[in-house]
Amino acid sequence: MTATKGLEGIVATQSSISSIIDDQLTYVGYDIDDLAENSSFEEVIYLLWNLKLPTSDELDSFKKELVSSMEIPEEVITHLKSYDLKTVHPMAALRTAVSMLGLYDEESDVMEEEANKRKALRLQAKIPTVVTAFARIRNGQDPVSPKSDLGFAANFLYMMNGKQPEDIEVEAFNKALVLHADHELNASTFTARVCVATLSDVYSGVTAAIGALKGPLHGGANERVMKMLSEIGEVDNAIPYIKERLEKKEKIMGMGHRVYRKGDPRAKHLREMSKELTKLTGHSKYYDMSIKIEDYIKEEKGLPANVDFYSASVYHSLGIDHDLFTPIFAVSRVSGWLAHILEQFDNNRLIRPRAEYVGPKKQSYKPIDQR
Repeated sequence: MTATKGLEGIVATQSSISSIIDDQLTYVGYDIDDLAENSSFEEVIYLLWNLKLPTSDELDSFKKELVSSMEIPEEVITHLKSYDLKTVHPMAALRTAVSMLGLYDEESDVMEEEANKRKALRLQAKIPTVVTAFARIRNGQDPVSPKSDLGFAANFLYMMNGKQPEDIEVEAFNKALVLHADHELNASTFTARVCVATLSDVYSGVTAAIGALKGPLHGGANERVMKMLSEIGEVDNAIPYIKERLEKKEKIMGMGHRVYRKGDPRAKHLREMSKELTKLTGHSKYYDMSIKIEDYIKEEKGLPANVDFYSASVYHSLGIDHDLFTPIFAVSRVSGWLAHILEQFDNNRLIRPRAEYVGPKKQSYKPIDQR
């Protein structure tokens, strides 16, 4: 047996959910460009879970089920209020809250197919409520309940800011949710599948996935992109800053991708939304410096921007705190996690790879007085 570092190039399972072929991302065979321009996030969730797009009646019913399941137990809100809100990272809060949600779900350990689907819907609905409740509580505000007449993206922004969002804000956030919904066997999705392959429950699988997403090499990249843009400050500082970072052999977050070679197909959609939103909100400098950085890195290193690079300035323009960028990633990606969890349950086999041993061999045990 020969190990492959990071499992790069290893095909670990078969899936009908999403694919990355010749640098093109599809969900159930639908091109991501088509979905990003035309679909609602609710349609994409339904597609990932059911492997087909919904009819009008199916979509209406699904939307109603989602919004009616968004409220979270008061005990979870009380727990969020108990944190040291000055130091706890929102991803740590989300990880714990999702685990807690399992304690208040009577079907948590019921493993029948229909029960798992019901739990998936409840989790998808409640995660945005957890994120927005935490965000408001730490700012000394009361959580805002969802509105039955708003869609998923609009409800998130409403619960975050306490006011009806503008149409362009809803369009931008819906597009970001669609683009982040699934991405084949990324680190957090693989983690979720490994977890539930033991026949652990849905809540454990999603909690494990959140733990994997928390890392800066996965979900934390867009937060670090915004930190970089904030440090740069002004457009004229962008290239000198990047040159200095590259001379120090430091990684530029949001550039390049393990899977894509020609470029991340999702990035162009958020690049355009960044251009529109930053202009609308008076933050055009973040878009301008992003363009300069992408062009320079592409020329010097041959690395184009990935989806995280422009999502940073999009979320900033929506008035979202920078350390909430990764939890928002989870608000979207949980749709993919749950699709993979349900698929894993449908055709389960314990995931148990091997390791190439490189340690010492043929050692003899010595009594402790002889060591």
